Amino acid sequence: MKKFFVVNLIFMVTLNLLIKSFWILGIDRSVQNALPSGEYGIYYALLNFSYLFNIILDFGITNFNNKTIAQNTVLLKKYFSRILPLKLLLAGVYIAAVFVCAVLGGYSGRAFHLLIWLTLFQLFTSLLTYFRSNISGLLLFKTDSVLSVLDKTLTIIFCSILLWTPFLKGSFKVEYFVYAQTLSIFLSCLAVGVICLVKTGFPSLVWKPKFMITILKKGFPFALLALLMSFYNRVDGVFLERLLRDDGEAAGIYASGFRLVDSVNMVSYLFSVILLPLFAKMIKDRGNVKEIIKIASHILLLSSVCFVSVSFVYSEELMGLLYNKNIEESASVYRILCFCYVPVAATYVFGTLLTANGSMKKLNIVAACGMVINVLLNCILVPLYRQDGSAFSSLTSQVLTAVLQIFIAMKIFSIHFDFKYFLRLVLFVFSCCGLAYAIHLLDINWLYRAVITLASCCLSALVFKIFNVGEMFSFVQQSIRNKAGNKKEE
Repeated sequence: MKKFFVVNLIFMVTLNLLIKSFWILGIDRSVQNALPSGEYGIYYALLNFSYLFNIILDFGITNFNNKTIAQNTVLLKKYFSRILPLKLLLAGVYIAAVFVCAVLGGYSGRAFHLLIWLTLFQLFTSLLTYFRSNISGLLLFKTDSVLSVLDKTLTIIFCSILLWTPFLKGSFKVEYFVYAQTLSIFLSCLAVGVICLVKTGFPSLVWKPKFMITILKKGFPFALLALLMSFYNRVDGVFLERLLRDDGEAAGIYASGFRLVDSVNMVSYLFSVILLPLFAKMIKDRGNVKEIIKIASHILLLSSVCFVSVSFVYSEELMGLLYNKNIEESASVYRILCFCYVPVAATYVFGTLLTANGSMKKLNIVAACGMVINVLLNCILVPLYRQDGSAFSSLTSQVLTAVLQIFIAMKIFSIHFDFKYFLRLVLFVFSCCGLAYAIHLLDINWLYRAVITLASCCLSALVFKIFNVGEMFSFVQQSIRNKAGNKKEE
């Protein structure tokens, strides 16, 4: 299982880093630079608004299906033929909920037009995610990895034409960006849907109200968790746009500061994609999950320390490299938000473990606490400190939920607190912070200083044995031997 996890993780992370990094740092960034801050800010707020209602679209079905198929693959055909009609029914309810709340929230005109397309985007995204849950539930992670970047690859192609074709780039509008994303997700959904039909043997769709009610009941804890988490993960842009009424300017600045954090969060999210079905299967087979937790936690700890060390010290330089306006304001937000990667990474490991274990009641209580803290802090801090106040609200709620999830997971899985091990981790973190500060004082180009900082953090990880070189070397040797053995058999 350790080998299976690491090999598939490397493949998925590498593929997603290549495609999605270019999407976030190349296309999405270029779109924001091509538009006024308020234009992109309105889009960002509307996107988050449409996302808040995803509980209705999914209702916990995806996570429930992923966990169930991983543990009982024989149920794939039966569940697929009965869940798909339910997804279509929920789509109708979602559309009604979004537009009723949009009217009540005062959206109209152009904003309402954009919301129509973003609603379609969310519909196809939800359907695509459900289709992929069947593939990952079968532990076909390499296939799922390729499919996970299909929509972004198509969007990159469409937006590259719109942004950089000489006779088109001068007339770029935020509407074109929304149209390109919606078309890409539709085509991807179509392709993945066909693959699912092949895997399930093209079953006939079955309308079973009793089965649907049962699935909704089983999926409700997952749905409630998604709703609560969406509030403290996605509501910041909505609060900024609705409370400040500045034509989306503060939301646009917040989006600038959030973009790099969102890009790096993709890495920890990919961990959860593999970890959820893997944990579910291991828990069912009564396997020892502690080694997988240790490997995942160490990788994410190193990545988070490297990211925060460079981001905090070189925030203005990074924002200046990415954007052509609001540099200081974006850097101020980014200095706060970069710390969010640490609790988010922890959540994607320990929260995923608790989800696989079925500890939904505990997870929902934790998420509810995070939501209440986030909403209260946003209401207090946004009018006073604008986008910086919203960033602090997000960080506070993320840290609270991550700490609670780690504590609960340690208790359930009897993961004992080792003081010497904890001290080693603390010394590693402080050594990286000290190195980052010392290297910052060197009189050389900041890009060289940033690279030296990253290299120093990796070296520090070896010194404090965050990574065991001998264990990694043995793993590589074993992989080579296994491949050689397979070739001989062939």
